[in-house]
Amino acid sequence: MTKIEIYCVTNVKLKYLEKLNLNLAGVGNKKFDRKYISSLGGKNIQSKERNYSELTFHYWFWKNELKKLDKNLWIGFCQKRRFWLQSKKKITSFQQLKKNILKKPPKKWTNYESIICKPIKVDNPKKMKLFKRGYKNLLKDPSIIYDKKKQNIKLHFDMHHGYGILDRSIDHLKESERILFRKFVNQNNSFNPHIMFISKKKIINKWFKSLFSWLFSCEKEFGLKNLKGYDQQRLYAYLAERYLSFWFKKNTKYLEWHWTFFENKSNS
Repeated sequence: MTKIEIYCVTNVKLKYLEKLNLNLAGVGNKKFDRKYISSLGGKNIQSKERNYSELTFHYWFWKNELKKLDKNLWIGFCQKRRFWLQSKKKITSFQQLKKNILKKPPKKWTNYESIICKPIKVDNPKKMKLFKRGYKNLLKDPSIIYDKKKQNIKLHFDMHHGYGILDRSIDHLKESERILFRKFVNQNNSFNPHIMFISKKKIINKWFKSLFSWLFSCEKEFGLKNLKGYDQQRLYAYLAERYLSFWFKKNTKYLEWHWTFFENKSNS
């Protein structure tokens, strides 16, 4: 029987996470006990956690753990507040989450190589926000206001994380991929969020190799110290989120799967 291991990344210790039968990974400055995998040993980028967020663990896992795992094992990643589900379900309580959280690979996955989140749409931004955050885009092309096809991934990134940064980042990709990814962000108004995916060893290795090669190249231009505020501090995680949608769709036979946002405010 094919098995699955899901790793949940968090920057704080949460009791309710410890009841979900997930492999918990702690990143950031907080202290974690032995229930949480640490990203401090071996090859790591813990010093960059402020800008790489959950990718801090992803990198550590790639460099130190992935090689130890069976090639047929499904390996998945989620994060605090965002979880994979067995099926489409509205989650309103911790008990519902515990009952419906993904525990084993569904039969529907048999002919697929990767699982990515059901997408979120980014078109139809609020007009006030578009004028405030997207004015540079509007000056270049006023038709964005009424043309939903132009309310795309690129516009959304420009508005929320800095005008032109995504374009400049794409320049750091290999030419063949650069052309296709630029086309992807300009032609699509939805993406698969949260750097969440499930796949097997061979593909995951290729993904991380491609991802971190690109991000480290981008880092040479944007650095770490000057990235501040909610919009830019986690820049490399935001870039990875958009690249994931493109990369898995281009390189694997993928299936979009159910996930949920849930936060147990009582932490019990």
